[in-house]
Amino acid sequence: MTSSQTAGTAPRSALTRARVLESAVVLADRDGLGALTMRSLARELGIEAMSLYHHVANKEDLLDGVVDVVAAEIQDAVGRLDTQADDAPKSAWKPAMRRQILTSRAVLLRHPWASTVLESRTSFSLHIVRYFDSLIGLMRRGGFSYDLVHHALHALGSRALGFSQELFEPDGAAAGSAAGGGAEEGADDAATAMLMQMAEQVPHMIEMLAEISHEGPESTLGWCDDQTEFEFGLDIILDGLDRLAEREQH
Repeated sequence: MTSSQTAGTAPRSALTRARVLESAVVLADRDGLGALTMRSLARELGIEAMSLYHHVANKEDLLDGVVDVVAAEIQDAVGRLDTQADDAPKSAWKPAMRRQILTSRAVLLRHPWASTVLESRTSFSLHIVRYFDSLIGLMRRGGFSYDLVHHALHALGSRALGFSQELFEPDGAAAGSAAGGGAEEGADDAATAMLMQMAEQVPHMIEMLAEISHEGPESTLGWCDDQTEFEFGLDIILDGLDRLAEREQH
């Protein structure tokens, strides 16, 4: 091992695109998406930054690549779920789809930066396309017409992959989520204090915040327990789709 190679760093000749992307995912998981640059990734790998360009063309290619790594992880996790039997009742589509979406969400929670990158991509990973194809298959087995499937995918939006855009999310929480960590310390308190100053102008908001309390160890997004809220919204959509599917079949 030469002096330029740190312990655990493979020789430059062993560097591959797959290894570069896996290291990029590790870096983003640990330090946040903002820390993922070509220079920082090169340091992570123990190589010169220019060597990366043999494996990733630029930062956008790198982001496409890390999305593909996470999408492959989602596909792998979904692939380990029990397959739906051919003679399963049509109603089995809903619990199967719910389980698949929550499995995808569990992967994204391990990579909290990934949803931000997914939303920014202009092309889809083949793994993502295959994932959505499997959702379409579940709905078709549930008796959905392709027209209803199309409407369903629009209604689910990013929730089909396991994440949603939160309406009430303090800036600090958003920044922390994008960086791979929790909300910045004090962000929730500052946002609440701001609302209290506006109490006369937003009385219903203040009463709602006084009534509900999602703060606790299970919360993953500051103000609210986003897992609970995600499942609440998902169930409303799936229940509504179930009723529409039944209506189509009668």
